[in-house]
Amino acid sequence: MFDLSGHVSIVTGGNGGLGLAYCRGLVKAGAKVAIWGRNEQKNAAAVEELRSMGGDVEAYACDVTDEAAIAETFAKTLERFGKVDSCFANAGGGGFRGLSSQVGRQTWLDTIDLNLMSVVQTWGPVSDYMVANKIPGRLIVTSSIAAKVGSGGAAGYSTTKAAVIGLTQAIAMELGQAGIRVNAIMPGFIETEMSLDTSQQFQDAARRRSAIGRIGEFEDMEGIAVFLASRESDFMTGQGIVLDGGASIFPL
Repeated sequence: MFDLSGHVSIVTGGNGGLGLAYCRGLVKAGAKVAIWGRNEQKNAAAVEELRSMGGDVEAYACDVTDEAAIAETFAKTLERFGKVDSCFANAGGGGFRGLSSQVGRQTWLDTIDLNLMSVVQTWGPVSDYMVANKIPGRLIVTSSIAAKVGSGGAAGYSTTKAAVIGLTQAIAMELGQAGIRVNAIMPGFIETEMSLDTSQQFQDAARRRSAIGRIGEFEDMEGIAVFLASRESDFMTGQGIVLDGGASIFPL
């Protein structure tokens, strides 16, 4: 079970943070991985690390808010690996901070473009390819527990992470009969560069709310990536899977 030998995964934003954690899990399970990331230095470091683990890995400079760049990078990925079995739409960002009423329209649109439209644009050509080639593929997106409980001062982030849950459910309905499964990962507070760029008060609260007495680590994200990429998740689709150490069940 959970053997991904011969499996090919795309991981956007796979050069760091949660994306790189997914890549580590996938490589350990035998998958080949194509990293799509904007920062070429981080791309190179991620490839070096994953290859040292025995992984068949390639990285491509790609901005997932650019449809033309996505099409070009997807073509390169297919040329290099010959197929794609799963796609993790993980690239995104925290968006703006502050009161939503005081943020301009363009700032809102930039956050939507980064966290929602990038997923639509990434999944589009990948799902078309899977349907055309009768591949029972997997589409996975990184959402957040903020989609469920909200995040004050980060309305753009909470809104877009909730939106990709709706997108996940809709695309799951569209593609289910084609054998394609679509799911979202909803991490809680994980020690990433982005999460640590918050106030100490916020970080301390996240630790207190954990039902298991700690916050998330990168290793906690490896297994879910393997599960969702594998055939063992064949009866799961349209779901937002919470990994938060029980923080969201903590009584207020």
